[in-house]
Amino acid sequence: MKPIKKEVISQDVFDIYDEYVHSKIDRRQFVERLSLYTAGGVTLTALMSFLMPNYVQAKRFEIGDNRFEAEYIKYDSPKGAGEMKALLTKPAGMTGKLPGIVVVHENRGLNPYIEDVAHQCALDGFIAIAPDALTPFGGYPGTDDEGRTMQAKRNRDEMLEDFIAAFETLKNHPDCNGNIGVVGFCFGGWISNMMAVRVPELKAAVPFYGGQASEEDVPSINAPLQLHFAELDTRVNAGWEAYKEALDKNGKSYEVHFYRDLNHGFHNHSTPRYDEAGAKLAWERTVKFFREKLV
Repeated sequence: MKPIKKEVISQDVFDIYDEYVHSKIDRRQFVERLSLYTAGGVTLTALMSFLMPNYVQAKRFEIGDNRFEAEYIKYDSPKGAGEMKALLTKPAGMTGKLPGIVVVHENRGLNPYIEDVAHQCALDGFIAIAPDALTPFGGYPGTDDEGRTMQAKRNRDEMLEDFIAAFETLKNHPDCNGNIGVVGFCFGGWISNMMAVRVPELKAAVPFYGGQASEEDVPSINAPLQLHFAELDTRVNAGWEAYKEALDKNGKSYEVHFYRDLNHGFHNHSTPRYDEAGAKLAWERTVKFFREKLV
């Protein structure tokens, strides 16, 4: 059977997938609704396989890559999980202290895509820490479906504390200059917005298609924001206008970018929602923003 091409898949299919991965529908409903779009030789099995992440094919970096120095570390999170595991990565052969970035995963733990993002931060000249909120369950289990089920069992405010503790860990690292930003995706986008609220020393926050802080929380934001939204992501985008109004009302520093005809998750290179041009542009903007703000 020929590979399925993204261009021939109905937007409804991507919307159904989005509902599934964000726990708006269960697996039975996902399969039932997806089956309505099997036509023209496209089987349900092929369609499901097409939608799921392919980390083996998409993986960009291995931990032994000689362009960066990387290791898994443990750090204390007294207000969160207690002890956390994270990937720590920095450029190889670095001299002097570097600005830092906290990299926050989606709603499924520290999967290979997010590890790739952290390593890319290192290649771009930063020291990065990417925690795994699934540490209390033994860490990312190897599949996103299992990861989502596990992460749903955790309290999101406690997970926020885990990422705030990661900021503190990075701030005190001997190779970090103390100027730290955060970038996060989906759930991690919400964490990024909330770290801007909760961490006065944070220098920059870059949420990708993440839930917004509440109107009551906006006055506490100190860090400048760079926000990325996918035009077709109506679920997340629904909260933008109210957030914009609150940011403007309180004189907060932000820039916002909408990516035309793209879906939630367009930066994730392991799924068919990935858009190479959009992801490249968004990341170029992210790195430029961090280089300007983490000084």
